Amino acid sequence: MKRIDVLLADYGSHHTIRGNLACHVAGISLIVFGILAMLAPIRLGPVRLSEVVVAAVVLYDVTLDPSLAVGLLVAFAFLDAAARAVGDWRVGLGAFVLGWIFQAVGHAVYEKNRPAFFKNLVHLLVGPLFLVNELLKLRRPAPASR
Repeated sequence: MKRIDVLLADYGSHHTIRGNLACHVAGISLIVFGILAMLAPIRLGPVRLSEVVVAAVVLYDVTLDPSLAVGLLVAFAFLDAAARAVGDWRVGLGAFVLGWIFQAVGHAVYEKNRPAFFKNLVHLLVGPLFLVNELLKLRRPAPASR
């Protein structure tokens, strides 16, 4: 089994209830938007720090699954454009905090388990890939045990 399938299956085993998935769609989107909004004002020469972070994450994701990485790049580009349009790091900070609240509600109220990243910090990067995969149905990993 490929590493991406193992990661998606493990992450998916912590996210089985629709309410938790809905909280994660909102939460992960807000967290990524928030990070990009907070980093966008910081320039490293001709590029923004937000662009460097997106490039690094997408390059890592290409090593896992190129097609999922492309889907994630599209989502990140949209969120980055929205973050630049807002142009206020304070809005980004608020979105970041609100996103984590959605994550906590999803696990406490719906799933009644601990977030997957408590088990493996790589799941902080797998969450967005998981959502892209749920939307595009590019991979069908076998179920993992908890």
